Amino acid sequence: MRAVVYEEFGGRAEVREVADPVAPPDGVVIRVEATGVCRSDWHGWMGHDADITVLPHVPGHELAGVVDSAGPGVSRWRPGDRVMVPFICACGSCRECTTGNQQVCERQTQPGFTHWGSFAELVAIDHADVNLVRLPDGMAFATAASLGCRFATAFRAVVEQGRVRAGQWLAVHGCGGVGLSAVMIGAAVGARVVAVDVSPAALDLARRFGAAECVRIGEEDSPGESAARVRAAAGGGGADVSLDALGDPATCAASIGSLRRRGRHVQVGLLPGHTTLPLGRVIAHELEIAGSHGMAAHAYPPMLELIAAGVLRPDLLVTHTIGLDDAPDALTRPGAHPGVTMIIPGP
Repeated sequence: MRAVVYEEFGGRAEVREVADPVAPPDGVVIRVEATGVCRSDWHGWMGHDADITVLPHVPGHELAGVVDSAGPGVSRWRPGDRVMVPFICACGSCRECTTGNQQVCERQTQPGFTHWGSFAELVAIDHADVNLVRLPDGMAFATAASLGCRFATAFRAVVEQGRVRAGQWLAVHGCGGVGLSAVMIGAAVGARVVAVDVSPAALDLARRFGAAECVRIGEEDSPGESAARVRAAAGGGGADVSLDALGDPATCAASIGSLRRRGRHVQVGLLPGHTTLPLGRVIAHELEIAGSHGMAAHAYPPMLELIAAGVLRPDLLVTHTIGLDDAPDALTRPGAHPGVTMIIPGP
């Protein structure tokens, strides 16, 4: 098969022929029809992710496709099934899995991190009966691939971890794929969304997807300055819930600083290394801080119902598609195009 491969962290990635994967006994091999370009892939390529221990490596974790082959222990899926994959692939039997929290499975695997991923024509997925989601009839592969990481992560961050309710102010810091998804989801549940980004093009999309207010910040703005502008945009008192959808110490601090008293900060974007948080403000204002790490396969139905009803339109987020040959450049420049970039491997 053809795949995007890099030999060293931060080094040149290239498309080459590699061996086809083999279905694990309890897993499947999926023929990839679409896969997303995520900032997490950039973090992995840069060497920020401890799960990538063996090089050469194939990135990619947001995928949808068709089951190509299945191991003997798989009971729910067969070749030809159209499926998508949450980026957290759970074991199904640890304490967290048995309590329904597969998104923080103690023995999780992640394509593109713990093993070769979906920037390829084929990808292997473990524990298929736990980890696959059937594509609804009529859903395009590119739309489905966008759900596995950024959209499902944003859905859980807004609805479950953030507990956003109608009429509340929701601030979204960083309007890339996750951020724009959060804007759309927040608006759909009736929140008043403040979108925050450095890019006018990204803010134009955020406004299109339901943002009530848009705050453009400058590269030189301090977290305190950014936070003050968001608090002013959110009625003066600050946001009830704020998300850092980018993953940067400055946006994390600005997100916490933009909250009203007893507000909730949800960290969605990956933060490399150690980050200093304004914990004095957290204590004085009784703020909550939560992480959000994907969404389990069994939790997809409510999100899919809103998509089927037309309340959520993740297809609108897919603004740019490329072929596999262009994927190495996209890997090194995540977010170069506002919205979501999808790789379509093709024949």
